[in-house]
Amino acid sequence: MADELTAAEAEKEFWKHLKTSNTGMLGLDQPGYHNQPMTGFREEETGTIWFFTRDDTDFARDVAVGGQTGMFTYQSKDQEVYACIHGDLSIDQNRERIDRYWNPVLAAWYPEGKDDPHLTLIRFDGDDGRVWVSKKGPVGFMFEIAKANLTKTLPDAGGVADVNLN
Repeated sequence: MADELTAAEAEKEFWKHLKTSNTGMLGLDQPGYHNQPMTGFREEETGTIWFFTRDDTDFARDVAVGGQTGMFTYQSKDQEVYACIHGDLSIDQNRERIDRYWNPVLAAWYPEGKDDPHLTLIRFDGDDGRVWVSKKGPVGFMFEIAKANLTKTLPDAGGVADVNLN
């Protein structure tokens, strides 16, 4: 039996972990499209995640067409939280966000800094998704596996909940 996990708890864990471990896989929600690693900057109050990219990438050009939906898949570094979030994608050259999230890692990709003509922001407005949370850790997980094998029951690996970020 799995831990009971409410949608509110799952969403809270997702946003908390995304703050400290903010890289996941983002792509268009369509057949044949491959997600790519992207670093997200979260705004949990609006359900929005911002991604910096260059406008000369296939992904940015595809998003710029407009009306695109995407999937963001996520695994926290500590392996406590996993998520798959669906949402709307758009290009948004929000200067305030560029200033807010700018850092030395981002600067490496844009030789002309914040005014680089290729710098663009992808806005991901998350809506529905599923979040898995397990606070067991490696030792707790192995205990659950051993217990399940001994008792012929299912292991308790944590909880899962559907979330709505908007």
